[in-house]
Amino acid sequence: MRIVSLVGNRPQFVKAAPLCQALRAQGEEILVHSGQHYDPDLADLFFDELGIPAPDHALAVGPGSPLHQLTIMMERLEPVLADEKPDALLVYGDTTTTLAGALTAAKMGVPLAHVEAGLRSFDKRMPEEQNRVVTDHLSDVLLCPTQQAVDNLAAEGITRACTLWAT
Repeated sequence: MRIVSLVGNRPQFVKAAPLCQALRAQGEEILVHSGQHYDPDLADLFFDELGIPAPDHALAVGPGSPLHQLTIMMERLEPVLADEKPDALLVYGDTTTTLAGALTAAKMGVPLAHVEAGLRSFDKRMPEEQNRVVTDHLSDVLLCPTQQAVDNLAAEGITRACTLWAT
């Protein structure tokens, strides 16, 4: 199995650390860093301290509004997915990086797996909530951390490939 993992901020680095290890023990993982958190104190430090392998690809999105970052990430992720030809793209959480991965994978026909699927604040004004909902609706595999997350997805009519899975 060939998986591209997409990360871009501190919470995603923390979640990716054990998964990178597990994925690399079972198959092939290609790590992509979007650059959403681009300061070395917000990124490189976590890679070093958590023992995360150096990214295979850096999208280097840098500063900007979330919409600017989203468009740059998608533009730079597309050729990576085209070249790497993964069996799936793995995204984490509810960030701009997550949404960029979800939209790019959906448009390219790459299967999408979402870690922390089904979490909801029920406040659609929040950018993170928008990212969560869109990502879950585009995902092929939904990795839910709680039964409530599974129930939230079921309430939205999503019952396919929901897995109760704690990181």
